[in-house]
Amino acid sequence: MKPQDNIQLLIVQMQIFWHDAKANCQQIEQKLQKDVQPHDIVLLPEMFNSGFSMQPNKVAETMSGETMTWLRNMAKKYDCVIVGSLAIKENGQCFNRMVWMNADGTYQYYDKKHLFRLAGEHERYSPGQERVVVTHKGWRFLLQVCYDLRFPVWCRQKNMDYDVMLLVANWPDARANAWNALIPARAIENQCYVVAVNRVGADAKKLIYAGDSQAQDYLGRTVCHLGDSQENKNVILNYMDLLQSREQFPFYQDADNFA
Repeated sequence: MKPQDNIQLLIVQMQIFWHDAKANCQQIEQKLQKDVQPHDIVLLPEMFNSGFSMQPNKVAETMSGETMTWLRNMAKKYDCVIVGSLAIKENGQCFNRMVWMNADGTYQYYDKKHLFRLAGEHERYSPGQERVVVTHKGWRFLLQVCYDLRFPVWCRQKNMDYDVMLLVANWPDARANAWNALIPARAIENQCYVVAVNRVGADAKKLIYAGDSQAQDYLGRTVCHLGDSQENKNVILNYMDLLQSREQFPFYQDADNFA
């Protein structure tokens, strides 16, 4: 399928109510109601319905649970893809699962590979094992979650198999310098767009999140960079610009082979 010339994304940078899925879903719905522009993809933060919780016994849902039903209803209502992560329990395990919900109710998902050791995430959740690339309107999207950003081999292009890296996160302000350095680095080294959404506000552990949601192009140039408040931001990416840059600067042809 020939890629659509422009793809339009809505970044939803939001405060997250702690362990309150209903309140979080309601506030997102209110934000979507106020944004009258049509979008191809709506991007929500990591664990958008609970906050970055290390209590999966309290927040984890099933794939037929209320939040998945809500995602399906919203994607259908707004005729778009909605993407975000939530805690999912399945077969006796819990996953930090990034869900890609299509307007027709079908979905794909990616389970976070790199679990944040400093918070004990690796002791409470199971790591994903598969790298996931989703195709939509001819564009190819690599799905990544928060801490994955620090691991360039996992994010690395494999024979130029994706066009946009989508990253959802709860990344604390204390490490904002790494966030703001690594996002353009991933864009430059993979010759791709990177669209990253973070949350704002404070969580129950008094960690501060300063937003800095952003989109970077294939040369590491800033398309948009949000501040530290709640905000919806519309982003338009152009496929021909990406293709022409790759043709003009075919660095990927000299990339190292790796397993």
